[in-house]
Amino acid sequence: MQEQICSREDMERLIETFGFLPFFTNTIPGFSLEEHTPAQLWYNGSVDGRDDWPVWDWKGPVASSGSCMYGKFFQKKAGFIGREWIPDFLNVRRNGMTFDEWYEEGLIFYKDKALLDTVRTYGAVLTPHLKMQCNYRKGGNTGFDTVVTRMQMQTWLCISDFAYRVDKFGREYGWGVALYTTPEAQFGEDVLFCPRTPSESRERILDYLASILPHVSEQQLLKMLG
Repeated sequence: MQEQICSREDMERLIETFGFLPFFTNTIPGFSLEEHTPAQLWYNGSVDGRDDWPVWDWKGPVASSGSCMYGKFFQKKAGFIGREWIPDFLNVRRNGMTFDEWYEEGLIFYKDKALLDTVRTYGAVLTPHLKMQCNYRKGGNTGFDTVVTRMQMQTWLCISDFAYRVDKFGREYGWGVALYTTPEAQFGEDVLFCPRTPSESRERILDYLASILPHVSEQQLLKMLG
């Protein structure tokens, strides 16, 4: 039986062990946080009038801990990248280029640039404020979810935490609101420096994933790596 997590600390250790860990079950068996989570920790019913989602509540503190990077990195779905692997992962996804180089090459949409410029200005921005600042409202821009997902897949954005509404008793409730930032703002420019070429980073990651997932084809790994 594969290891099951019982606490936030277990969750952080699992991310560190895997290095790359999608949040949800996917095409690679056993390669997700969901499959390592007991059902009662995935959803534990209603507790004191509040829906209890332990693992979902842990993801914010884990994302903000500095031990990993969180966002929609795996086939447009959420997951974690262990801190050790962040430089190589960004190197692959960005193809060794800066955002300005991407933009000059015509690889970035104007709406994407405007959104990233806003996040850079504030350092970290909650979803409602980001939508307001970038005019994602009735009669304004459309496709906010598409843009922020694309920007995370390209690793220009990540999610550093979640904020929750609070009831009159001081209890948090509802779904968390994402706090968007950049990897550079969260981890620092120096931490993200990678001495390898994008090809070398890709090979390093693939070799590592093949060692922990020996029964998975290279094609599947490449698809997941993006």
